[in-house]
Amino acid sequence: MHRSPLLATLTAIALAALCSGQQTGLGISPTVIAGAEISIPAPGTGEATFYLASAAHVAKRKLSLGQPIRLSGQDLSIAGRYVAILCAGSCRSQAFFVTPAAPASLSFVVHPSRAWIGREGAISGVALPFDKFHNLVQDPVNVDFSIVAGGSKLYSASAPSRRGIAWFRAASGSKAGAAQLTASAGTVSARRALQLVASDPCRLQIRATPAPKGVAVETEPIHDCSGNAIPDGTIVTFTANGADGISTVDAPVKHGVARALLASSGNVVITAASGVVMGNELRMSVKP
Repeated sequence: MHRSPLLATLTAIALAALCSGQQTGLGISPTVIAGAEISIPAPGTGEATFYLASAAHVAKRKLSLGQPIRLSGQDLSIAGRYVAILCAGSCRSQAFFVTPAAPASLSFVVHPSRAWIGREGAISGVALPFDKFHNLVQDPVNVDFSIVAGGSKLYSASAPSRRGIAWFRAASGSKAGAAQLTASAGTVSARRALQLVASDPCRLQIRATPAPKGVAVETEPIHDCSGNAIPDGTIVTFTANGADGISTVDAPVKHGVARALLASSGNVVITAASGVVMGNELRMSVKP
């Protein structure tokens, strides 16, 4: 069969128009599953021309009547509307639909790649089932979603696809660490991963000691309210208010602790904050 991707739809319409008013019907089932092989009766004698047109391609072949016309699974691999036309003196035509086959793969998208713990609806995912010919399966398909973190199941639910899309939204749990997300439909599955990270610090406890050029201050190990260590890079703002003014340093957490050197002297009031969380207040006398 000769195939041309250009002007396929217009050609199909033109061919169907040629058959207008002619004898119709070729004995094809109104719906055919993608990849199925079908046989079209072609009784009679002599030469004929057969056309197969869809939105994706147009095919043409010369044949001898008396033998059935066989269409392979490759001929009918793309879902959509087809028009089959058999011409031998007069033309007969029939339109039929090719529907997607069973799901053979899942396209699975998860958002975000990092999620704070303790958030309702923080994790969402979308799954789209495709058959082996990459047609989107639009008939309802039950998709099972699950989230496993720290060896325990965080979320599990089944959702039917609608027009080829199934989705879920879930809370992020209370434990930081890697999470495995799975979408499955029958024997087909897809897996993604995301990182659950600690939420805002629950409390800040700081300590300070005099240093040659001011005050060395650091936090105790910082955790959120569920006991998870705050991720490195979280910013803690240290402030020293003394006789020579205010000194402020933004310090990132490293290995659970934030440290800074504040240039200040005299009677100093030292505070720390991270987001909406304030630390304890320290008062000390620092020699210039």
